Amino acid sequence: MGVAYSVGEVDHLYTFFVEWSPDIYMKDQHPKQYLVVKKNKVAVINKLLSRPVHATNKKWEIIRVKDSKRRSSLCSSDSSEVEEPEYQEEVDDVPPLLSENSHLLNDHNLEELAANLPARTRGNSWKLVYSTVVHGSSLKTLYRNMADMDNPVLLVIKDMNKKVFGAFSSDPFRVSKYCYGNGETFLFRFNPKFQVYKWSGENSYFVNGKLDSLQIGGGGDGFALWLDANLYRGASFSCSTFNNDPLATQEDFMVQDLEVWTPFLMWSSFPFLPKYSSHYMPYQCLGVINRKSCSIPTVIYKRQSLSV
Repeated sequence: MGVAYSVGEVDHLYTFFVEWSPDIYMKDQHPKQYLVVKKNKVAVINKLLSRPVHATNKKWEIIRVKDSKRRSSLCSSDSSEVEEPEYQEEVDDVPPLLSENSHLLNDHNLEELAANLPARTRGNSWKLVYSTVVHGSSLKTLYRNMADMDNPVLLVIKDMNKKVFGAFSSDPFRVSKYCYGNGETFLFRFNPKFQVYKWSGENSYFVNGKLDSLQIGGGGDGFALWLDANLYRGASFSCSTFNNDPLATQEDFMVQDLEVWTPFLMWSSFPFLPKYSSHYMPYQCLGVINRKSCSIPTVIYKRQSLSV
């Protein structure tokens, strides 16, 4: 189900978009907005609009963009006499937008991860939930920072050998008697080259949170990733959950830095949107519709499922 917001309400959104993508919204006196949607979402949008979008309706412009760089190239096409196609090819590997600088992830790392992230996380900003640099080294603190969350998390680790690796978990980390998570969970490492290990389907030992350790994957030689209560010692073995190689240089490793990120919406920029919690984003932006007769965009949202 979609939700459309009035011209008055989107003033807050427009201010945010100017700060988020000044290359698009500050390019000229009359900024050009884009609708970033999947092909099958057009029908959803039509239901929300008093005048449906038609391919021959020149008052509407619906453009899907490959990534943030491609948006700039689309804007620059104003000076060209070649008419842009109504739809661009859909590409889902839009890099995550981090709310602050990461000590472990660079732009290239984010691009490599993007194609492997679930569709429900794409197009969102990512918030730093836990960092050993900021919060110290404590598994209890990590759990506490995620206590009110219900969205997925990205765990990134750098060991003492400067190797960076980690896991995407469909669920936030918490203490539990049993394993939790689903097939969206995967492992990754960046060194010596980027590699992803998806769920094998052999078992469902995705994540198990204990007071004295965090365990990801299982079966076979051991855990795919294991961290102690101090987030200082770790281990990585081959396991049947992901059919992975050990992620670190050695099976037993020492943690140098650790970060956990989660997708979120900047609620302070959207005070009129309903909240589920301070960390969870129950609405996913389908895109920004620009009607050429109106200088302010209309923003379309759909409610996301609360279940994983």
